[in-house]
Order: sequence, then structure tokens, then C-alpha cells
Amino acid sequence: DVQLVESGGGSVQAGGSLRLSCKASGYTCRDCCTGWFRQAPGKEREGLAAIDSDGVTSYADSVKGRFTISKANAKSTVYLQMNSLKPEDAAMNFCAARLKPYCTWSFSDYNYWGQGTQVTVS
Repeated sequence: DVQLVESGGGSVQAGGSLRLSCKASGYTCRDCCTGWFRQAPGKEREGLAAIDSDGVTSYADSVKGRFTISKANAKSTVYLQMNSLKPEDAAMNFCAARLKPYCTWSFSDYNYWGQGTQVTVS
């Protein structure tokens, strides 16, 4: 079975940093995209960053310059380094896998989702 397991969430003060991890299992990513999304209470799910099989990255304007997505293929893990966190960054963060060679911002284009990891910023 395909599984995506997020970790690394927590509670930080404004200006702090967190590194989220997304560990994948059950599939081999040859032509795929992994994205990070977040959803705060009462708000729509929002795409934050994505990385494709070639390592090409994309970022939402709201996190550009503060967040960095990367991957370690040998570990089947994608990371999201979150710096200069703001209270408005507080949300449940999800990673998702799209079994296509290019990334999109539409969450309906993603085939598999993790359970999420909570980020709180005070």
C-alpha cells in the first residue's frame, strides 16, 4: 500500500523555524511530483511548495523566500524547511504525491495524501 507519513510539526514562536518530513513508501517515483499543502480552520487547502522527479521546485508566493522544499531520493523523503514563520502560517500541513511528471497546485490532481502534521505559530 502507498503511504505518506509526515512528521516535524510543532509549536514555535513567530520568526522560528521547523523542518517537515514526508516519508513515502509503497511506490517508486520515476515521474512524479510531491507537494506540500496546508489547511487552516475555516480556510481552503493551499499549495505551498512542490518538487518533481527532476528536482524542479515551485513555491506559492506566500512562502517564497521563506520555505524550501527538497528531497532525499535514497530515503524516499521530501522535506519542507520553514523559516521566518508567521502566525498566519499556522495550519495542518499535508504532503501529497502526484503520479505524473509535472506538478500542479490543484489538490485534486494528487493521488495520495498523508495524514498531516500540525504547525502552530504564536
